[in-house]
Amino acid sequence: MGPITGALDYQFSCTMSIGVLVTHGTVNVPYYDPNNTSVAAFTGSVDNWSFMLNLMRYFPVPGDKVTPYLRMAIGINTWQQDYTDMNGNKLFFDNQLPDLAYQVGLGAKFNLSKRAGIFLEAGYGKYILHSGLAFKF
Repeated sequence: MGPITGALDYQFSCTMSIGVLVTHGTVNVPYYDPNNTSVAAFTGSVDNWSFMLNLMRYFPVPGDKVTPYLRMAIGINTWQQDYTDMNGNKLFFDNQLPDLAYQVGLGAKFNLSKRAGIFLEAGYGKYILHSGLAFKF
């Protein structure tokens, strides 16, 4: 599931904003032995939260319907991973997961009204494609 993302930004000029970006994602996957694909050899699960400082650069264009932007974010990851065999016993894997969280994205906000819009974004880091609702308070 996810990542599910939430951001809270303060736009201090017509071209810049700063804020926080929080993401959460979970994965639960069975792993199969290549010689026996009928029963999972073990199951792995990962639960990840990321907390990042978010900087956005807006590119003003004529009109008020579309606002293109560049997003840059950096922060920390918190991970919880568990592996269990088919009998329910915990397995130990010494995987060092990264503590650094980052995101770079290029997107556009499509304004539906003065206070609401939708956005589409392509990026690298915590997510590749991202879309959602944007509200102005």
